Amino acid sequence: MANLIHRLKSKWNLNSLTQVWIVLLVFACTGFTIMFIRQPLMNLIGLERPDQLGWYVLYFIGILPVYQVVLLMYGALFGQFRFFWEFEKRMVRRMFGLKKKEGKSNSDSQQ
Repeated sequence: MANLIHRLKSKWNLNSLTQVWIVLLVFACTGFTIMFIRQPLMNLIGLERPDQLGWYVLYFIGILPVYQVVLLMYGALFGQFRFFWEFEKRMVRRMFGLKKKEGKSNSDSQQ
C-alpha cells in the first residue's frame, strides 16, 4: 500500500504524502456525493428506471459535468483546487483529443 501511495505522489507531482491522502479523500467524497444525487437527478430529468437505454446515455452525459463541478468544489474545500483544476484540464484534453496549449518559446521572444 505504501508503494502505491508513493507512486501516486510521484505520478501526480504532489509535495507530500499528506497531500496524496487529501487528494484521495476528495475523490472519495466526490464519488459518494454523486452516488447519492444520481437517482434524484435522473428522476428530475424524467428517467426513473435504470433499465432504459436513455437513462444510461443521459446518465453519462448529465452526470459527468456534475461530477467535474463537485470534484472542483471538494478540491477547493480541502485546499487542493489547483491540483484538481489541472486534473480537469488534462482529462478534458484527453476526452476530446485536444493538444496542450504551448506558450511562446524563448526563441520566439528573441526575434
